[in-house]
Amino acid sequence: MEPKTIKKIGVLTSGGDSPGMNAAIRAVVRTGFYYGIEMYGIYRGYEGMIQDDIKKLDSRNITHVLERGGTFLKSARSAEFRTPEGRKKAFDNLQSHGIDALVVIGGDGSFTGAKILSEEHGIAVMGCPGTIDNDLFGTDYTIGYQTAVDTAVEAVDKIRDTAASHNRLFFVEVMGRDAGFIALRTGIAAGAEGVLIPETPTDLNRLVAYLQTDFQKKRRSGIIIVAEGDDGGGAYDVAQKVQAQFPDWETKVTVLGHTQRGGKPNAFDRILASRMGHAAVLALHSGRSREMVGVQGNQIAYVPLEQAIKHHASISPYLLELVDALS
Repeated sequence: MEPKTIKKIGVLTSGGDSPGMNAAIRAVVRTGFYYGIEMYGIYRGYEGMIQDDIKKLDSRNITHVLERGGTFLKSARSAEFRTPEGRKKAFDNLQSHGIDALVVIGGDGSFTGAKILSEEHGIAVMGCPGTIDNDLFGTDYTIGYQTAVDTAVEAVDKIRDTAASHNRLFFVEVMGRDAGFIALRTGIAAGAEGVLIPETPTDLNRLVAYLQTDFQKKRRSGIIIVAEGDDGGGAYDVAQKVQAQFPDWETKVTVLGHTQRGGKPNAFDRILASRMGHAAVLALHSGRSREMVGVQGNQIAYVPLEQAIKHHASISPYLLELVDALS
């Protein structure tokens, strides 16, 4: 059976924003124009779909957005979309515009919504992984991850300057939800003295022993990177426990927070987002659906949404060994 001809594609961003989302939107829209497809922007994610905040896009909408952080289509949570009635209302609005396919840029929650909508109402959907966490199965990198790491490393470099000036031990908390990808690569790139991540059990006794034998003898400054989802608690909790063991030391905590989501995407994320947005439209144009566009070994790959949702990317054992060897 011949795939249905796609005439109108809607694009939306959902969940947390990440640097490079605008570049992905631009690629989706430009590729659609290239194939003679009408393109529609769905503002405020699934909530905007329910509220019919849907507008036809032209080239002016995507002028000078490639280099901008955030998402000009906005993003919002939607409790109503979690209900069958809400999804029916959203689909009816898509039909009223004649939209017969969607590109959803976001994370696993966004893809879950896309998959259910497609299963219930038969609309073709493709996903582009947009999250700084880099935790989606089926792709080596997600849109925004590399920029978030750059942002964190730049901040840690500045913190080290003041740490060294005062012989202070800093605990720096980075984002990543329940994944340690940002923490791990930030720790390596910034030369941190320790990295605590959710994927490995946090042994505070080991950390204390290291600080006693290495840090205390040299009386030097230090940086410990703590992923926000680490089982030892956040940076404040870990710092408090360490401070209790070394009351004479001066410890400080910095939580980088949402600075990691903002800012201009770096060149890597702009190119990655452009490749993924282009590939998503090509996939819809060729009759594919319910898949996520990923990059594996620098090649475009398509992963069923079900797999991308159910599984999580795993931390490289080599990088864990590298942290231990270099810290």
